[in-house]
Amino acid sequence: MPYSSNLNPLGNAIKWTICPIFEHYRSTKNCQVVDNQGMNSVFTAEKDIQGMREAGRLASEVLDHVAPHVKAGVTTAELDRICHEYMRDIQKTIPAPLNYQPPGYPPFPASICTSVNDVICHGIPGEKVLKSGDVVNLDITVITPDGYYGDTSRMFMVGEVSVLAKRLTQITFECMWLGIAQVKPGASLGDIGHVIQTHAEKAGYSVVREYCGHGIGKVFHQDPQILHYGRPGTGEKLQEGMTFTIEPMINAGKRDIRTMPDQWTVKTKDRSLSAQWEHTLLVTATGVEVLTWSEGSNPIPDCVKGLSFRPNLANA
Repeated sequence: MPYSSNLNPLGNAIKWTICPIFEHYRSTKNCQVVDNQGMNSVFTAEKDIQGMREAGRLASEVLDHVAPHVKAGVTTAELDRICHEYMRDIQKTIPAPLNYQPPGYPPFPASICTSVNDVICHGIPGEKVLKSGDVVNLDITVITPDGYYGDTSRMFMVGEVSVLAKRLTQITFECMWLGIAQVKPGASLGDIGHVIQTHAEKAGYSVVREYCGHGIGKVFHQDPQILHYGRPGTGEKLQEGMTFTIEPMINAGKRDIRTMPDQWTVKTKDRSLSAQWEHTLLVTATGVEVLTWSEGSNPIPDCVKGLSFRPNLANA
């Protein structure tokens, strides 16, 4: 691949990071952020907010670009190539996952994550051919020339999929947006996790707990950790200027996971389907701005109709 693990195409030394989050349990209760634990992403300078808007726009733009290619007969490696070349040649951005190698792990060998059917996250693109009936999550993270990270993922349905797959995909989408609707200054992290967990479990699904959302800015993964389960009114309070992701991973069966021998791919233990959606967000003075929204993004679900999630669009 054209990028080394130490040098990006712009000639700057960087620290590579992984999508969607590379969070692992260090105990039975807390997942840990590996890049910059203990530091929150809170921006007050307009240049930083604009930098994050740009990163979010570019990340979503990659998904818009690759969307027409997600169809039966394409390999996940081909989808990775399409995204990689678009980031490198058109956007001049860096694919954050490529060659990332935490201690004890092999380098992640691709520019995006492609998680198909029972793969929860960190699916490695390869020779797998998508077929009608598959569902796949494409997770994109770009680093802009100014060093800001934009992180987003979408589910895609290939051909005619099962009623179960459609319902799981839709419920997970609603979970993400219900979580987004909780975001405002003074809200608690537990408010986000609670609505996601409640909606998923009411539908008969389970929430993956080993992986969570995360603060993001000029570092990929930092506090706060955004758990997709919890109790309302608990946890850290949100404040204006925070930037972080909400990215629930919801299983059709039990929440238990298994990690494949490649040390990256995470699947459902019971081989049930899994789904995930992700947006990067900014806490504004009045609520929330979805930084990774684009014209190609899926329309918001009925459960949050009326939510104002681009309050600064006129100035963006």
